Amino acid sequence: MKKFFYTTYTSPLGVMTLQVNDDGMLGAWFETQTTQPESLGEYVEDHYLLNHITTQLDEYFSGQRRVFDIPLAANGTEFQKKVWHALTTIPYGQTWSYQDLAHAIDNPKAVRAVGLANGKNPISIVVPCHRVIGKNGKLTGYAGGVERKAKLLELEKTR
Repeated sequence: MKKFFYTTYTSPLGVMTLQVNDDGMLGAWFETQTTQPESLGEYVEDHYLLNHITTQLDEYFSGQRRVFDIPLAANGTEFQKKVWHALTTIPYGQTWSYQDLAHAIDNPKAVRAVGLANGKNPISIVVPCHRVIGKNGKLTGYAGGVERKAKLLELEKTR
């Protein structure tokens, strides 16, 4: 059985929990987020992958990083993983609708299922579910809070 490790990261938008195993990143949650696992594993202050993630998040928030190169190992169904992978292809500073995301996975009729998978994304920011908005251009739900979603999109548009 693989060991899980976690640490906390203080971002400009609030404290986050970062979780990994030796295969890659499992999760990144704001402390007020509802989508957190029951067990986080062992708390560590120094793990090579957690250090790599915090460095890249610092670079993202300072405007120096637009693409993350972190191995991802989130648990989910094959469909969810397909949606989460598609999220990583949304260019920095751009937004897609749920319909755009459904087309990206070659399943244009799966808009609702795509929305549900997007909402279950366990890796905030690194897997940029914040870049998905309603077809009408309105900001829709974000597990970290719609206010944070707006700030993340604003951060990316001003760079």
